[in-house]
Amino acid sequence: MTDVSPDIRDRLIVALDYPNVGAAEALVWQLGDAVSFYKVGLELTVGGGLDLAADLIDAGKKVFLDLKMHDIGNTVEKATAAAAERGVSLLTVHAYPQTMAAAARGAKGSALQVLGVTVLTSYDEADLAAAGYAQGVTETVRRRAIQAQEAGIAGVICAPTDAAMVRAATSPDFQIVTPGVRPAGSAAGDQKRFATPADAMAAGANRIVVGRPITGAADPSAAARSILEELAKAAG
Repeated sequence: MTDVSPDIRDRLIVALDYPNVGAAEALVWQLGDAVSFYKVGLELTVGGGLDLAADLIDAGKKVFLDLKMHDIGNTVEKATAAAAERGVSLLTVHAYPQTMAAAARGAKGSALQVLGVTVLTSYDEADLAAAGYAQGVTETVRRRAIQAQEAGIAGVICAPTDAAMVRAATSPDFQIVTPGVRPAGSAAGDQKRFATPADAMAAGANRIVVGRPITGAADPSAAARSILEELAKAAG
């Protein structure tokens, strides 16, 4: 593989979706210098992931803390400030206006970027209807992206299939991070709205989050490097 630039490497976030720190650490060791950005989600957080996040940051890696926070404003604000103090790079909250505004206050003056979760990539039109939402996926995502920008947070999490619409509805510096990314030929898993890495970037995503196509690969390092190559080619 031809070495990729730090900018390209920074666009790939590997999801450490493991139940314990030991398994996550083993993958980080396997990936070595190929990957510079990791996601610590709910499952791993409960399994000791906050300590791992601190270790990753100390080692010069970036951490995306995917907690999807949604609580009273004071709690969200203080939790966001605590994440910023830990050196976390990205943090998710649910894309409700009050929640996003509270997180923006907590992140103020720090390097932490807060992202609002619009509609999960495992949800489709039927899922939103079942939850009582009258608007479909596209309009819900668009509205929440606009509200995120108005609330003063950095950007949103959305499916790659929604990225172009979000990019058109927001400012050029608005951050779009897309899970639900699958290299061509990969199984969809529980994702209902997904795309390839190159297609996600072409649609306007700033970063992509990839889990099982890397963590479940026979050679995770080779899988990560292949995705980085695809991103490099997409970037021209």
